[in-house]
Amino acid sequence: MTKFSFDLQATDGRARTGVIHTPRGDIRTPAFMPVGTAATVKAMLPDSVAATGADILLGNTYHLMLRPGAERVARLGGLHRFMNWDKPILTDSGGFQVMSLADLRKLTEEGVRFKSHIDGSTHMLSPERSMEIQRLLGSDIVMCFDECPALPATEAEVAKSMRLSMRWAQRSRDAFGDRPGHALFGIQQGGVTQELRAESAEALKAIGFEGYAVGGLAVGEGQEAMFGVLDYAPDMLPADKPRYLMGVGKPDDIVGAVERGIDMMDCVLPSRSGRTGQGWTARGQVNLKNARHADDPRPLEEGCGCPGCRNYSRAYLHHVVKAQEIIGSMLLTWHNLHYYQVLMAGLRAAIAEQRLAGFVADFHARRAEGDIEPL
Repeated sequence: MTKFSFDLQATDGRARTGVIHTPRGDIRTPAFMPVGTAATVKAMLPDSVAATGADILLGNTYHLMLRPGAERVARLGGLHRFMNWDKPILTDSGGFQVMSLADLRKLTEEGVRFKSHIDGSTHMLSPERSMEIQRLLGSDIVMCFDECPALPATEAEVAKSMRLSMRWAQRSRDAFGDRPGHALFGIQQGGVTQELRAESAEALKAIGFEGYAVGGLAVGEGQEAMFGVLDYAPDMLPADKPRYLMGVGKPDDIVGAVERGIDMMDCVLPSRSGRTGQGWTARGQVNLKNARHADDPRPLEEGCGCPGCRNYSRAYLHHVVKAQEIIGSMLLTWHNLHYYQVLMAGLRAAIAEQRLAGFVADFHARRAEGDIEPL
């Protein structure tokens, strides 16, 4: 059986390209992971997600434990079979959603007791239970259970939270056990404070993980502050392991993160935008609700290979978005995921060919042009 491993193939400045090998297939890095929160990438069939170029999906521990339940998914053959996706899956730990969604939560050293946002039922999520749920789901990459403090927070609050997360990281590692072919990633915390990030990285390296995430960013601190942390945080983590920036992001966030040494990212943005009439293109974001598109026979993005651009006009997309037809969400989500994967393929090629600076300059120049002129 293929072991979980990371093959770093080329660098350009701090940017890296390589391959993560897993028993369920290879993940080309830098990788963007579409988010399949509740065992589905909304408005997409799994085959369609794969057709965009995605090598891996993200599933959500918190949502799946509440509905349909991890034990049920396990009885039905695991998450891959359940959702008909045979490539790798990464599951988050549930920590972030407990903090952001759950009602009446009580945080202790043991874990978090909370009430479901669905039906008010009470649950306990601890490092041990998070590892058990992710094992039942059968995900290929498992995330440590951590606490993600919402920013802004005081440095003392961030430090206390980070140290709790590091104790939970050790418990997650112990509970994960020996699972050949599966990987456990540790999560660096520490907010926007370099000393706390360094302390967290040292604690994680002492425990030892198959990969490392930069957590606690993209939670309201702004791009400038996020890039400020990414100027040093990835380099604190082992160079021979994948580095994953959680919950990022917009295309310019992704490009900036890759420039700073990040290998993996995930975000609901391309699919969520697609359901609200927003299309992402090389020239920026396009709002298909706007009346300027109503008579426009041109595709959303010239030269794009997705079904929405190959087969439909801006006028049609405008119509189905305004009429709230389901096909609008389907076509725009497919387009957005396709655009994101084209961007990742471009970044990988540019790093491999030592021309990342030119690629990034061209990326920003095209976005600065803005959308094509109205007819």
